[in-house]
Amino acid sequence: MEILYDPERPLTADGAEFVIARLSLDFRGEIRWPGSVTVGTGVRRIGSSSLTLSQAVYQDDRCVAHAETVIVQVDTVSRRARPLTVAAKTRFEDLRVGDT
Repeated sequence: MEILYDPERPLTADGAEFVIARLSLDFRGEIRWPGSVTVGTGVRRIGSSSLTLSQAVYQDDRCVAHAETVIVQVDTVSRRARPLTVAAKTRFEDLRVGDT
């Protein structure tokens, strides 16, 4: 959320918002309470109106979960997909990971 809705660097087009279209989450280990976790996030793919995020959750230097999430920018009235702005694509490109 910090990436998508940073008030210092807004990424949505006027009259648009981001929604989760798909979320796949695999737990790889137990997350223990009390404790803290660290989430690493990178952009795997940038489409015309969507992006795919790859995330890993760590606790005590162990990867305990991995997620892949597809986020789509939609028009707030029609609820249809809207193209990402040039500024958004540029920012997401800066956060790209991997070789896709």
